[in-house]
Amino acid sequence: MTFEVAGDAYDRFMGRYSQPLAATFVDWLGVDPGTRAVDVGCGPGALTGVLVDRLGAERVAAADPTAPFVQVCRERHPGVDVRQAPAEDLPFGDDTFDLAAAGLVVHFMTDAVAGLTEMARVTRPGGWVAATVWDLHGRRAPMEPVWRGLEVVDPHRPDEGASAGARRGATDELMARAGLRDVESTELSVTVTHPTFEEWWDPYLHGVGPVGDAVAALDDEQRRRMESMLRDDLGDGPFELTAVAFAARGRV
Repeated sequence: MTFEVAGDAYDRFMGRYSQPLAATFVDWLGVDPGTRAVDVGCGPGALTGVLVDRLGAERVAAADPTAPFVQVCRERHPGVDVRQAPAEDLPFGDDTFDLAAAGLVVHFMTDAVAGLTEMARVTRPGGWVAATVWDLHGRRAPMEPVWRGLEVVDPHRPDEGASAGARRGATDELMARAGLRDVESTELSVTVTHPTFEEWWDPYLHGVGPVGDAVAALDDEQRRRMESMLRDDLGDGPFELTAVAFAARGRV
């Protein structure tokens, strides 16, 4: 699996869903003016941008382990302190932030409890650690039509729904294990209109993330078969897809 891709490629793959989700997430968190926040696993900066809009660049920091994403996030959000680092080893001091947030990242952390614990370390007592994760286990993620197609043409693929935090209540449990208190959660949904089948399908052909790896592993005949099946299911466009994420937060 890789996210060593250009920011624009990731935006076409996931940004079309992660950007509206980030805005809904920050609305749910009720971020107050004056809050100092860090976006952990920032990617190209979808959540970073929403935080900048609400708080100003001088009150926002970000971190991601992937160099191309760090570069793009810096270019898109000048004035934000963007560092290259994994969630499990954040290069910020203790008690630096009022909010540490991770959008669609927990299930990709090498050690989710360690990552959340580190997020708590850089957050002041009484501040919040928050995260979103697609409902992979409940099959309500944006990639679900592709995973359904893969079940038909490549039934032995790995099950992404087993990822950390990918089922209802899992992120809450991880936060409790990380020592967070007053943990609460909700569901957030986003609906995206895809103008054509090609606009929706093409981003899955570039090896981004687990689903991109799975599609890339197909032979030509399997890929043609799956594309035909998905086109029959979704149509030529336009069509809407709705995805659901779990959001959770816990107090330090």
